[in-house]
Amino acid sequence: MDQLPVKRLDRTLKYQGSILKIYQDTVDANGHLAHWDFIHHNGAAAVVPVTKDGTILMVRQYRNALDRYTLEVPAGALNFPEEPKIDCAHRELEEETGYKTEKEKLEFLIRVNTTVAFCDEVIDIFVARDLEPSIQNLDEDEYIEVEEWTVKDLEEKIYLGEITDGKTIAAILAYARKYDVK
Repeated sequence: MDQLPVKRLDRTLKYQGSILKIYQDTVDANGHLAHWDFIHHNGAAAVVPVTKDGTILMVRQYRNALDRYTLEVPAGALNFPEEPKIDCAHRELEEETGYKTEKEKLEFLIRVNTTVAFCDEVIDIFVARDLEPSIQNLDEDEYIEVEEWTVKDLEEKIYLGEITDGKTIAAILAYARKYDVK
């Protein structure tokens, strides 16, 4: 294609929060002027913590956007835009679950764009093994319960619509497929 049917003409910051920036883009879409919302997120990392028994440590936490508790893999936003995602995953594993492993033992699993229609957030997901008990170190506004689940039970919760978080679905299904876990 010599010329793309969509060209961004302008980007205007409308709101800046603690973890995201909201813009209004002006675009030429097939010869028509349009305004599109765009959300910038610095990125995040998540981790599939695998116990010696092969169960997965999951976190249950309240999500304000959904006004309910969700069951998710541990994850968190980067502390600064250039933070290596493996460092973020290593930190979030211990902070949220109270378990740790050596950073060098984290294995990259998959990269996920969470909401491609209007947000540029990218989450790198890692697998953590050889977990050792540590201390959960939550932010002051966090309340997280840690639960152990089998992959089979997590897959069932996904297919029943009880787990709807995209990064968690991608993480569990990719982990089960890559390691042929039943």
